[in-house]
Amino acid sequence: MIPEGEDRFMNAPSANAGSMNIVACVKWAELRPEIDPLHGSVEIRPRSSGISSSDFAAVESALRIAEAWAQAGTPSSVTVLCAATADAEESLYEFFAAGVSRVVRLDLAEQRSSAEVAELLAAELRPLALDAQLVICGDVSADRGSGSVPAFLAHELGSAQALGLIELKPTQPRHLEATRRLDGGRRERLIVTTPAVVSVEGSVADLRRSSLAATLDAKNKTIEVRSSQPIAAAEIYRLRPWRPRSRVLPPPVGEDALSRIVELTGAQTHSSASRTLVLDPEQAAEAVLTQLVAWGYLEQTPPA
Repeated sequence: MIPEGEDRFMNAPSANAGSMNIVACVKWAELRPEIDPLHGSVEIRPRSSGISSSDFAAVESALRIAEAWAQAGTPSSVTVLCAATADAEESLYEFFAAGVSRVVRLDLAEQRSSAEVAELLAAELRPLALDAQLVICGDVSADRGSGSVPAFLAHELGSAQALGLIELKPTQPRHLEATRRLDGGRRERLIVTTPAVVSVEGSVADLRRSSLAATLDAKNKTIEVRSSQPIAAAEIYRLRPWRPRSRVLPPPVGEDALSRIVELTGAQTHSSASRTLVLDPEQAAEAVLTQLVAWGYLEQTPPA
């Protein structure tokens, strides 16, 4: 392991001025989650966690593009940036065996929103702004499946985006031809120029099988570890109807059960009938507050 804070991306050995670094962003997630039937929580088990097929397709696409651009005269390398816990490290050596130059693990122990994950990834990618002109992600993650992280990441980096691709192939250096799935069985063909963030489906490519020599040599490589930076707590918006808090009422008083039930239900008390009021905004607000006081949800009458 490389200690935190050392050998940041910006301190990595730089290639020649015309080289490119392609970054594939992957996520370590629960592939077969189980839902607790009692309280509905997701049980995370390290043995059933892994990399999704779309993330494997992103890494393989990055390798193919790097090879094609290298043959065209633009030296290219591939870096894998993985948001995961320490449980993922044993599986990350597979990317070294496949031909990836660097593997960086962003230590992400707790669940975060898509916007927060994109912000953390962008913080690691910004030092690579001169070289990392292409970022490839899987279209959806195995745990949440929203597919929104690549879009948020493109926004954070200020790059073009092409999401949900079913075909991606390089042409000349820094240019790609892509096909995106549309509704109704239609397709959209795109010409993508770097800098860009793209996401691919799992059917685009399968990660290549590594040789035994490459697999053994991968164990000698070093996975760089970065700690996730704390993010300021965002404002939490209410997504359900507002319900007033419960009130504490005195117990009913009566000599027998019937009288106590009558007092508790208010069956023999006078109840105010519903009414329709047409008021100005200020008067309507005052009427609402007055009624809340009458019902006991407010302790005192609001000032006039």
